[in-house]
Amino acid sequence: MPQVARKSKPGPRRTLTEEEILEATLDLLDEGGMKAASIRGIAARVGVAPNAVYTYFPDKAAVVQAVVEHLLGLVDHAVFADRDVPWRQRIEALALELRERLTAHPGAVNLMIGGPMNGPHALALNERLLGILVDTGFTPAEAARAAYLLVVYVFGSIALEVAESGETHRLPPEAERIAERQAGFSAIPTETHPLSAAAAVTMAGYISTAQYTWGLRKVLDGLTVGPNGVDQRAPG
Repeated sequence: MPQVARKSKPGPRRTLTEEEILEATLDLLDEGGMKAASIRGIAARVGVAPNAVYTYFPDKAAVVQAVVEHLLGLVDHAVFADRDVPWRQRIEALALELRERLTAHPGAVNLMIGGPMNGPHALALNERLLGILVDTGFTPAEAARAAYLLVVYVFGSIALEVAESGETHRLPPEAERIAERQAGFSAIPTETHPLSAAAAVTMAGYISTAQYTWGLRKVLDGLTVGPNGVDQRAPG
Protein backbone atom coordinates (compact mmCIF):
# COMPACT_ATOMS: atom_id res chain seq x y z
CA MET A 1 0.00 0.00 0.00
CA PRO A 2 1.59 3.29 -1.06
CA GLN A 3 2.42 5.74 1.71
CA VAL A 4 0.90 9.17 1.62
CA ALA A 5 3.49 11.92 1.98
CA ARG A 6 2.97 13.88 5.18
CA LYS A 7 2.65 17.59 4.75
CA SER A 8 4.85 19.71 6.96
CA LYS A 9 3.06 21.98 9.38
CA PRO A 10 3.28 25.58 8.24
CA GLY A 11 5.04 28.01 10.54
CA PRO A 12 3.43 31.13 11.94
CA ARG A 13 2.07 33.43 9.29
CA ARG A 14 4.12 36.58 8.78
CA THR A 15 1.63 39.29 9.67
CA LEU A 16 4.19 41.94 10.59
CA THR A 17 7.24 43.47 9.05
CA GLU A 18 10.75 43.47 10.49
CA GLU A 19 10.55 47.27 10.50
CA GLU A 20 7.56 47.20 12.87
CA ILE A 21 9.36 44.84 15.24
CA LEU A 22 12.49 47.01 15.26
CA GLU A 23 10.52 50.19 15.89
CA ALA A 24 8.72 48.48 18.77
CA THR A 25 12.08 47.34 20.15
CA LEU A 26 13.46 50.88 20.00
CA ASP A 27 10.41 52.22 21.82
CA LEU A 28 10.83 49.64 24.58
CA LEU A 29 14.55 50.37 24.85
CA ASP A 30 13.79 54.06 25.26
CA GLU A 31 11.12 53.38 27.89
CA GLY A 32 12.76 50.71 30.01
CA GLY A 33 16.10 49.55 28.62
CA MET A 34 17.09 46.01 27.72
CA LYS A 35 14.86 44.40 30.35
CA ALA A 36 11.79 45.96 28.78
CA ALA A 37 12.89 44.97 25.28
CA SER A 38 12.51 41.23 25.87
CA ILE A 39 11.00 38.96 23.26
CA ARG A 40 7.81 38.85 25.32
CA GLY A 41 7.83 42.62 25.65
CA ILE A 42 8.35 43.10 21.93
CA ALA A 43 5.59 40.61 21.11
CA ALA A 44 3.16 42.34 23.47
CA ARG A 45 3.97 45.74 21.96
CA VAL A 46 3.18 44.59 18.41
CA GLY A 47 0.24 42.43 19.49
CA VAL A 48 1.45 38.93 18.66
CA ALA A 49 2.45 35.79 20.53
CA PRO A 50 6.16 35.58 21.44
CA ASN A 51 6.82 32.71 19.04
CA ALA A 52 5.67 34.95 16.17
CA VAL A 53 8.72 37.19 16.72
CA TYR A 54 10.94 34.16 16.04
CA THR A 55 9.45 34.03 12.56
CA TYR A 56 11.51 37.12 11.84
CA PHE A 57 14.50 36.79 14.18
CA PRO A 58 15.96 33.53 15.55
CA ASP A 59 16.81 34.98 18.98
CA LYS A 60 17.23 38.14 21.06
CA ALA A 61 20.81 38.64 19.83
CA ALA A 62 19.55 38.82 16.27
CA VAL A 63 17.03 41.48 17.26
CA VAL A 64 19.77 43.51 18.94
CA GLN A 65 22.02 43.32 15.90
CA ALA A 66 19.11 44.27 13.65
CA VAL A 67 18.35 47.33 15.83
CA VAL A 68 21.97 48.50 15.50
CA GLU A 69 21.85 47.98 11.76
CA HIS A 70 18.49 49.72 11.54
CA LEU A 71 19.83 52.86 13.21
CA LEU A 72 23.04 52.89 11.19
CA GLY A 73 21.00 52.38 8.03
CA LEU A 74 19.20 55.66 8.68
CA VAL A 75 22.43 57.63 8.32
CA ASP A 76 22.49 59.69 5.14
CA HIS A 77 25.70 59.07 3.19
CA ALA A 78 25.14 61.98 0.81
CA VAL A 79 27.21 64.66 2.58
CA PHE A 80 30.21 62.64 3.64
CA ALA A 81 30.31 60.73 0.34
CA ASP A 82 30.83 63.95 -1.61
CA ARG A 83 34.54 64.36 -2.36
CA ASP A 84 33.99 68.01 -3.25
CA VAL A 85 33.23 68.69 0.42
CA PRO A 86 36.32 69.23 2.65
CA TRP A 87 37.23 66.02 4.47
CA ARG A 88 36.93 67.46 7.98
CA GLN A 89 33.47 68.78 7.18
CA ARG A 90 32.46 65.34 5.93
CA ILE A 91 33.62 63.61 9.12
CA GLU A 92 31.94 66.26 11.25
CA ALA A 93 28.67 65.73 9.37
CA LEU A 94 28.85 61.99 10.00
CA ALA A 95 29.64 62.46 13.70
CA LEU A 96 26.79 64.93 14.19
CA GLU A 97 24.30 62.69 12.43
CA LEU A 98 25.33 59.69 14.53
CA ARG A 99 24.85 61.78 17.66
CA GLU A 100 21.42 62.88 16.49
CA ARG A 101 20.33 59.32 15.69
CA LEU A 102 21.58 57.83 18.95
CA THR A 103 20.48 60.55 21.36
CA ALA A 104 16.99 60.13 19.89
CA HIS A 105 17.15 56.53 21.17
CA PRO A 106 19.35 56.59 24.28
CA GLY A 107 18.38 53.05 25.20
CA ALA A 108 20.12 51.79 22.09
CA VAL A 109 23.51 53.37 22.82
CA ASN A 110 24.76 50.43 24.87
CA LEU A 111 23.86 48.12 22.01
CA MET A 112 26.24 50.06 19.78
CA ILE A 113 29.17 49.79 22.15
CA GLY A 114 28.31 46.39 23.57
CA GLY A 115 29.57 44.27 20.70
CA PRO A 116 31.16 44.27 17.26
CA MET A 117 29.39 46.29 14.61
CA ASN A 118 29.87 44.01 11.63
CA GLY A 119 26.59 44.21 9.76
CA PRO A 120 26.28 45.60 6.22
CA HIS A 121 25.41 49.16 7.28
CA ALA A 122 28.13 49.25 9.93
CA LEU A 123 30.72 48.00 7.44
CA ALA A 124 29.54 50.51 4.83
CA LEU A 125 29.98 53.41 7.27
CA ASN A 126 33.40 52.17 8.32
CA GLU A 127 34.47 51.82 4.69
CA ARG A 128 33.28 55.35 3.97
CA LEU A 129 35.20 56.74 6.95
CA LEU A 130 38.36 54.88 5.94
CA GLY A 131 37.97 56.21 2.41
CA ILE A 132 37.76 59.79 3.64
CA LEU A 133 40.91 59.37 5.69
CA VAL A 134 42.86 57.64 2.92
CA ASP A 135 41.86 60.43 0.53
CA THR A 136 43.49 62.95 2.88
CA GLY A 137 46.84 61.17 2.80
CA PHE A 138 46.64 58.57 5.54
CA THR A 139 48.02 55.13 4.79
CA PRO A 140 45.42 52.35 5.16
CA ALA A 141 46.94 51.39 8.53
CA GLU A 142 46.92 55.02 9.74
CA ALA A 143 43.36 55.42 8.49
CA ALA A 144 42.24 52.39 10.48
CA ARG A 145 43.84 53.74 13.67
CA ALA A 146 42.36 57.19 13.08
CA ALA A 147 38.93 55.73 12.36
CA TYR A 148 39.02 53.82 15.64
CA LEU A 149 40.01 56.97 17.53
CA LEU A 150 37.08 58.83 16.00
CA VAL A 151 34.65 56.00 16.76
CA VAL A 152 35.82 55.92 20.39
CA TYR A 153 35.33 59.68 20.69
CA VAL A 154 31.91 59.69 19.02
CA PHE A 155 30.36 56.74 20.82
CA GLY A 156 32.11 57.48 24.11
CA SER A 157 30.83 61.06 24.12
CA ILE A 158 27.31 59.95 23.29
CA ALA A 159 27.37 57.22 25.95
CA LEU A 160 28.40 59.73 28.63
CA GLU A 161 25.76 62.16 27.46
CA VAL A 162 22.88 59.70 27.74
CA ALA A 163 24.15 58.08 30.95
CA GLU A 164 22.50 60.73 33.11
CA SER A 165 19.09 59.64 31.81
CA GLY A 166 19.70 56.09 32.93
CA GLU A 167 19.66 55.14 29.24
CA THR A 168 15.97 54.32 29.58
CA HIS A 169 14.22 57.57 28.73
CA ARG A 170 14.02 59.90 25.81
CA LEU A 171 16.31 62.83 26.47
CA PRO A 172 14.77 66.19 27.34
CA PRO A 173 15.77 69.15 25.16
CA GLU A 174 19.45 70.01 25.39
CA ALA A 175 18.85 73.41 26.98
CA GLU A 176 16.83 71.82 29.80
CA ARG A 177 19.51 69.23 30.52
CA ILE A 178 22.24 71.87 30.59
CA ALA A 179 20.19 74.07 32.93
CA GLU A 180 19.65 71.13 35.29
CA ARG A 181 23.36 70.33 35.32
CA GLN A 182 24.21 73.98 35.93
CA ALA A 183 21.86 74.09 38.90
CA GLY A 184 23.65 71.09 40.36
CA PHE A 185 27.09 72.56 39.81
CA SER A 186 26.07 75.80 41.51
CA ALA A 187 26.52 74.01 44.83
CA ILE A 188 30.26 73.44 44.29
CA PRO A 189 32.05 75.13 47.21
CA THR A 190 34.34 77.87 45.95
CA GLU A 191 36.54 77.67 49.05
CA THR A 192 37.67 74.10 48.43
CA HIS A 193 37.13 73.75 44.68
CA PRO A 194 37.67 77.23 43.20
CA LEU A 195 38.60 76.05 39.70
CA SER A 196 35.61 73.72 39.41
CA ALA A 197 33.28 76.42 40.71
CA ALA A 198 34.63 78.90 38.18
CA ALA A 199 34.15 76.35 35.37
CA ALA A 200 30.61 75.36 36.41
CA VAL A 201 28.96 76.86 33.35
CA THR A 202 31.41 75.15 31.02
CA MET A 203 31.03 71.80 32.82
CA ALA A 204 27.26 72.07 32.59
CA GLY A 205 27.68 72.24 28.83
CA TYR A 206 29.70 69.03 28.56
CA ILE A 207 26.59 67.35 27.11
CA SER A 208 26.01 70.06 24.52
CA THR A 209 26.37 69.91 20.77
CA ALA A 210 28.89 72.73 21.05
CA GLN A 211 31.13 70.71 23.39
CA TYR A 212 30.78 67.60 21.21
CA THR A 213 31.78 69.55 18.11
CA TRP A 214 34.64 71.30 19.93
CA GLY A 215 36.09 67.99 21.06
CA LEU A 216 35.70 66.43 17.63
CA ARG A 217 37.55 69.30 16.01
CA LYS A 218 40.38 68.96 18.51
CA VAL A 219 40.65 65.26 17.66
CA LEU A 220 40.76 66.12 13.96
CA ASP A 221 43.40 68.77 14.68
CA GLY A 222 45.52 66.10 16.33
CA LEU A 223 45.11 63.74 13.40
CA THR A 224 46.36 66.34 10.95
CA VAL A 225 49.57 67.21 12.79
CA GLY A 226 52.67 65.07 12.47
CA PRO A 227 55.33 64.52 15.15
CA ASN A 228 57.18 67.69 14.04
CA GLY A 229 54.07 69.84 14.48
CA VAL A 230 53.54 70.31 10.74
CA ASP A 231 50.17 69.75 9.11
CA GLN A 232 50.71 66.70 6.94
CA ARG A 233 47.21 66.18 5.55
CA ALA A 234 45.23 67.52 2.64
CA PRO A 235 43.48 70.86 3.21
CA GLY A 236 39.99 70.85 4.62
